[in-house]
Amino acid sequence: MLGSSSTTVKNLPLKRRLCFLLKLVCFVSSVLIFCEFLIYYVVIFQCRWPDVKGGVHMSEKETSASVLKAIILADTHLLGEIKGHWLDKLRREWQMERSFQTALWLLQPDIVFILGDVFDEGKWSSPQAWADDVRRFGKMFKHSVFTELVVVAGNHDIGFHYEMTTYKVNRFEKLFNFTSGKLITRKGINFVLVNSVAMEGDGCAVCRTSEAKLVALSHKLNCSRPKANHSNKRCSDVEKLPASEPILLQHYPLYRKSDAECTGEDSAPPEEKNIPFKEKYDVLSQEASQKLLWWFQPRLILSGHTHSACEVLHAGKIPEISVPSFSWRNRNNPSFIMGSITPTDFSLQKCFLPFESRIFTIYCAAGALLVILVLAHVQLLTPPFYFAQRLISKHKAV
Repeated sequence: MLGSSSTTVKNLPLKRRLCFLLKLVCFVSSVLIFCEFLIYYVVIFQCRWPDVKGGVHMSEKETSASVLKAIILADTHLLGEIKGHWLDKLRREWQMERSFQTALWLLQPDIVFILGDVFDEGKWSSPQAWADDVRRFGKMFKHSVFTELVVVAGNHDIGFHYEMTTYKVNRFEKLFNFTSGKLITRKGINFVLVNSVAMEGDGCAVCRTSEAKLVALSHKLNCSRPKANHSNKRCSDVEKLPASEPILLQHYPLYRKSDAECTGEDSAPPEEKNIPFKEKYDVLSQEASQKLLWWFQPRLILSGHTHSACEVLHAGKIPEISVPSFSWRNRNNPSFIMGSITPTDFSLQKCFLPFESRIFTIYCAAGALLVILVLAHVQLLTPPFYFAQRLISKHKAV
């Protein structure tokens, strides 16, 4: 009888240690699950599809069923084998995958546009490295048959103009079914895909082909406009397209001097805003920009490349939205655009992803609390109550 009691007393400390260890494991697991999984649901759940503005531009036929729900993101920059550290890859790709999959599940978009620089090293990657990057992209951005994915070429995908080759362009086009000057029409809405890297204007083979397709498409679209003179011989044999004014999707922004006029919490940092943009590198040239505006007379332009947000008006009436980077490697506060679009109108809303600094703050606070709990458990850190009690007992003894 005494032996069993003695064994029970000896086992008490062991049970307490195991119980404490189990509590620590539960605490650490809860923090990890929240910061690496649940936080994306908490943040993206707060995003709402914008309502399309009514009024004279909204016809009775344009009901909620005819509104196209589009997600627009840019500059994912999947790291490659040359510059990408394995830990950096693991962290950034997990973040983007969870954000994208959570957004698809919660928001149920009809279509997703990625505005270039999908890969970071596509401009110089070998066939084997390219295949590995493509495999990882397919895992991260997998989607159901009910959501369409459209990708535009960026300079990191096919190289800057001086690095661009027919091989790289064909490799990208084959993967994403992308062609500069390609028209995508969904629910009567016209989207024009532009290879902005090929808008150099120097007559290179890729540039000539790209511009020829853009000119031919602009002719079709202009002949399909409601105010077009269809009796004109130039439009008599042209295939008529939906009359909706097009939306341009491209990687480079149209020409602007700098980001000095850009505002918002995800615009360029103050020290970078006044740095002049270099034509054909940071933005399209003035000549190429005027060509696109003249050819298509778009109602909206969506671009990426700068990694920061900006909204500008061209010719005083045509808005361009520069979409910030989707990767935490480029920003502390990545985001994507949610667009509700009809053939005659559109409304855009930004959806911010979790701030990385806030996630680190949660981890630091949890780590500090964990240290306090461990020290208190091993009695290296005396709880305030017991500390006060000891002081009182010592005072009485004196």
